Order: sequence, then C-alpha cells, then structure tokens
Amino acid sequence: MHAILGKKIRMTQLWNDKGEVMPVTVIQAGPCQVVQVKSKDAKDGYTAVQLGFEELLARNGGKGDSRTTKPVAGHFKKHNATPKRFVREVRLKDGEKLPAPGETIKVDAVFAPPQLVDVIGTSKGHGYAGVVKRHHFSGGFRSHGSKSWRDPGSVSSNQCPGRIWPGKRNSGHMGDVRRTVRNLEIVKVEAEQNLLYVKGGVPGPTGGYLFIEKAKAAKPKNTQAAAGKGAKKKK
Repeated sequence: MHAILGKKIRMTQLWNDKGEVMPVTVIQAGPCQVVQVKSKDAKDGYTAVQLGFEELLARNGGKGDSRTTKPVAGHFKKHNATPKRFVREVRLKDGEKLPAPGETIKVDAVFAPPQLVDVIGTSKGHGYAGVVKRHHFSGGFRSHGSKSWRDPGSVSSNQCPGRIWPGKRNSGHMGDVRRTVRNLEIVKVEAEQNLLYVKGGVPGPTGGYLFIEKAKAAKPKNTQAAAGKGAKKKK
C-alpha cells in the first residue's frame, strides 16, 4: 500500500535536531479497513483497493444506521467490513500484492519518516465572498467622499468587446474545493495512537477527512550537485 485515509486533528510545533522550531500538522491516519479488492483479472478490469475510515455507528443505540442505505450496508457486509464514514479507492500497479477484504491497515505499515507525502483534502468553505477577501483586491480610496471601499471597480470595456471576459476575477463562492499539497515531509509517526506528523499545513478544517499518499513528484536533494555549484562560484 502506498496510501491511507485520515482526519486532521490540529496544528502544533516540534523542534528538530538543530533546535529549530517547525510547524507540523497532526493527522489521525488510520486504522483503515479494506472494504473491497478489485483485480484486473476479474470483471473490474483494473487493480485497486477500496479503503474505509472511521466507523459509522448507529444512532440512539439502535441496531442499524439511518444514514446507511440497504445497498451500501450490503456492500460492506459482502466484503466482511463494517460501514465507514469515509471511503476512497487506491489504485495499485499490476503485480502488487493485494490485501484481503476486511484486513486492517495501520499507518506504520505504510509510512515512516523522513518520507514525502501528498495530502489531498477539501479546503475550508467561506460562502459567497467579495473580491477583497476572495482575490485580495486592495479596494478603493477611503477618503475624499469615496464610496467604493471594497468594490472591484471597472470590470469591462464600453463597446469593444462590450462584455466581461471569461475568467474575470469577481465576487463568488470561495473555498470548499479539492486541494492537494505536495511533498510534505513526515516528521514523526506514533503507531500506537495512529498519529502522523507532517511538516507544514494541509487543506481543510479541523476534523476534515484527508487522503495521504506517497509523493508522486518527490525530488531528492542532490548534495553533490549543490557542492559542485559552490566550488564553481569560488573559482
């Protein structure tokens, strides 16, 4: 496995070996249950694993959950899994070892410092926002009788083209979109509490669900090349 599901807990700070403080995000990564296994040889046509995170418990101590339909509950029961709140599919390469349905995957089996990961989440929603908040416009003058403090100003020409160009920055819905932050460094892994510490911030609010996978475009630090450039500058 090269990915796992999780939930954003909070942000804090840690100190490295050099005594430098660095901001980190604490993520509850797993444990995830394998809901379904898809193989290329079967009718699916591709290899993938469907993961589920966080139990969907019944309300008021009942046997069932009103938020789970019978087809969804049957899907989980068929693959020896319990209903989950957050379900995502992880594509695998042909020939990779497939886990069994119902198997539990923990964070220490997937990640270890100092790996780099890509974190995918949904950004915070801000509703309908103006141009100053949404696009950081400076706004108009606040003196000499001006009444256009937070207005966008002119948005189009008069006759040619006589319309607003597509993509014009204007007021509208802000946030609540899928975002990916790449190449975040894993600082620490606490396997007993299923906690993953990554350097920097991740998309979404506290309690937001996240998809964490190994970095696809990780660039290793080339120390030899950097040393060569320094030697050329000295000459």
